[in-house]
Amino acid sequence: MNILYLNHYSGGPAFGMEYRPYYLSREWVRAGHRVRIAAASFSHVRSRQPEAVTAPRVDLIDGIEHHWFPTPAYQGNGIGRVMNIWAYCRGVWAASREIAREFKPDLVIASSTYPMDIWVAKRFKRLCGAPVVFEVHDLWPLSPIELNGMSPRHPFIRLVQWAEDTAYRDADVVVSMLPKVEAYMTSRGLDAAKLAIVPNGISPEDWAAPPAPLREDIAAVIAQARAAGRTVVGYAGSMGLPNALDHLLDAAKRLHAAPIQLVLIGDGHERARLVQRVQAEGIANVAMLPPVPKAMIPSFLHAIDIAYIGWQRTPIYRFGIAPNKLMDYMMGGCAVLHSVEAGNDPVAEAGCGLTVAPESPAAIAAGLQALAARPPEERRAMGQRGRAFVLEHHTYPVLARRFLDAVRQRVPGLTP
Repeated sequence: MNILYLNHYSGGPAFGMEYRPYYLSREWVRAGHRVRIAAASFSHVRSRQPEAVTAPRVDLIDGIEHHWFPTPAYQGNGIGRVMNIWAYCRGVWAASREIAREFKPDLVIASSTYPMDIWVAKRFKRLCGAPVVFEVHDLWPLSPIELNGMSPRHPFIRLVQWAEDTAYRDADVVVSMLPKVEAYMTSRGLDAAKLAIVPNGISPEDWAAPPAPLREDIAAVIAQARAAGRTVVGYAGSMGLPNALDHLLDAAKRLHAAPIQLVLIGDGHERARLVQRVQAEGIANVAMLPPVPKAMIPSFLHAIDIAYIGWQRTPIYRFGIAPNKLMDYMMGGCAVLHSVEAGNDPVAEAGCGLTVAPESPAAIAAGLQALAARPPEERRAMGQRGRAFVLEHHTYPVLARRFLDAVRQRVPGLTP
């Protein structure tokens, strides 16, 4: 098939997050399909942007056609991001007739986190008859309402709600990464027979090659902690409000006398404030270090004793979670402390760590102490259970097949 993948934020190993469109597309290309990803030239989640995109351009990267559309840079979630979204959707819409003529898509996937690209996908269906898959990363507009406090009556939220309802009504297939969404989606008009669950995953190839050695500053902090007889707790990923890192810092203050060292690496909107907080409050058992390339993450995970991931306490997680970071932790063979209340819990499913209440410094501190008190071989056994779970259920070769199998089951007559 010719698969057109509309994903505003698509990245890859050369650009950083988000990775899913790249990895699924790479597997489909290996299976003999032709894939084109339509992406924006600027995304806030990438670590590097494609260079000099002043007009729409197609680059071939690892067999995948990347069709870049110029969009303005922005910071935060204000009007700049809205203008960026508008520029992307307008650009793909303007190019749709030429793409339909030249690329001839057999399948169109609308997958930009926000749902407004469903209207662009529907235009392709009108132009070339290709069935449309609506891929759900997060539930918009519920996510900005419940996580960011936006009013349901805000004009932008009303637009997003219109797009979401349109997607559930008109898409031929809905693929969700979140596992507990059926009741909500059917309440918004989805025919449940259209729904398939295909979670997030990892690429086994990223873990097959020798990992990049640890950066010197990280290695030095961990070596110093080891010399002092401390258990090393690591966090690697975004530093934003949804990651609830203030509660981890509060837990660290409770653990000031415990032989535990926290090492946090990453970047994000909250990083500067968190670094300032560590310094101002003298939280001596926390090291805040800059982000590392994805190729270095396995080395970091192999060097620590416990990996931490936390969430805000918010109703949106009743629909489930699908974090890339947790997949990496589990693939790295780490025992995990998971601070969450959600519709699913991969840590509990895999038996690879402990789960404690979110937004509770006392519970986080107690959980870290409990894991630190376990013998190292017991923590390693937890980590191996997590790795086995990911290899069985969450690798992209498996997920890519599941995705297209789900589409074929719901779209009779689709080209094999």
